[in-house]
Amino acid sequence: MTVIVPGQTIGILGDGQLGRMMAIAAAELGYKTHIFGQDKDGPAAQICTTMTVASYDDKKALKKFADSVDAVTLEFENIPLETLRFLEPLVPVRPGQKVLQITQDRNLEKNFINKIGIPTAPFFNVESLDDLKEAIETIGTPSILKTRRFGYDGKGQFKLITATQAELAWSEIGEQDAVLEGFIPFELEISVIVARGINGDIETYIPVENRHKNHILDITLAPADVETSISDQAIEMARTIAEEIELVGLMAVEMFVLTDGTLLVNELAPRPHNSGHWTIEGCSTSQFKQSIRAAAGLPLASAERHSNAVMRNLIGEDASFWQDILSHPEMSLHLYGKAESRPGRKMGHVTRLFPLDTPPNI
Repeated sequence: MTVIVPGQTIGILGDGQLGRMMAIAAAELGYKTHIFGQDKDGPAAQICTTMTVASYDDKKALKKFADSVDAVTLEFENIPLETLRFLEPLVPVRPGQKVLQITQDRNLEKNFINKIGIPTAPFFNVESLDDLKEAIETIGTPSILKTRRFGYDGKGQFKLITATQAELAWSEIGEQDAVLEGFIPFELEISVIVARGINGDIETYIPVENRHKNHILDITLAPADVETSISDQAIEMARTIAEEIELVGLMAVEMFVLTDGTLLVNELAPRPHNSGHWTIEGCSTSQFKQSIRAAAGLPLASAERHSNAVMRNLIGEDASFWQDILSHPEMSLHLYGKAESRPGRKMGHVTRLFPLDTPPNI
C-alpha cells in the first residue's frame, strides 16, 4: 500500500473545476499537482504545478505523465478505460479501472448495485430499436431512455411519454447502447459522498438534498430534510457500495427518496461531486481534501459537519453577479476561472452556512 508523502506529486486526470478544487486542496496538504487534460487554460490548469495537454490515448504523453507523478486520481469518470489500463502498471491509480469500468456504463452500474442487494428503478438494457420496443412493453411509460455511457446534466437522455415515441427516442440519443429506466415519482433526490482509504476505512458525509433546474444541479441543502432512519439507511447503502466496489478514493451516491421512504440508488460518480461543494466551508474536511487524502494513501479525516449549509450553482450569466454576492458577508463565493460564459455552463458556486440547530433555507 503506497503512501504518497507531502512534497510529492499527485496526478489528476481532467482539467475542469473539480480538478481545480482538488489541486487547491492538494496544495493545502503540501502536495504538488500535475494535471493531464485537453484545455491549457482550463480551471485546473490555472492552479496546478504542472500541466500536460494531450489526448487520453497519447501513450507517449501518458508515460511521461506517469513518470512525473507519485499517484494518479481523476476529476471525472469519462476517462477512457484504456488510459487507466496503461497507467496502472506504472503508478498507483485511485480509484482504479474496476471502479471506472462499472460506473462508466449505466447497465453495468445498475446490475452491480442490484447484485449487492441495493434497489434501483426498474431498467432494461437497450442495444437496438427492437430492444427499445421490448423494453417499453416491459417497463411501460413514462420512462427515460439514457445512453449507457458519457451522459451527464441531462445529456444523452429522452423521456418517453408514450410507446409511439420509440423511434424518435432512439434517433435522439444517436442510436447508442442505452438503458430504459422506469420513471419514478420520487419525493426528493439526495446524495451521499463516501470516501474509502487504502486500508479500507470509510468516511461518509451526511445526506444532502439536491434540487435541479433544466437537468442541472441548482441547489444543495445540507443536511437533507429526511427522517433519521432514511439518513442512516442512505449512509449504510453508500458504505456497502464503496466496500463492494473496492473503492479507493471518493464517490457520490445519488438516490431517490420515494413517498413511502423507500430509497433507490440512481447513479454513482467516482470523484468529487457538485453536491459536495458545501463541504469546503461546512465540514472540518472538505470532499476535495478527503479525495486527495485517499489518493495519497493517507488516513481519512473526519467528515463531520460543523454547520448546515446551502450551496447554489452559478450557471451561465449568474456568475456576472459576483459583486452582489460579495456584498453579503455570509456568502462564500467560488469562481472557476472560465473565460466564456454559456447557458448551462457551471461558472462557479456560492455557499451560505447556518448553525447546526437552524435548518438551511434558500
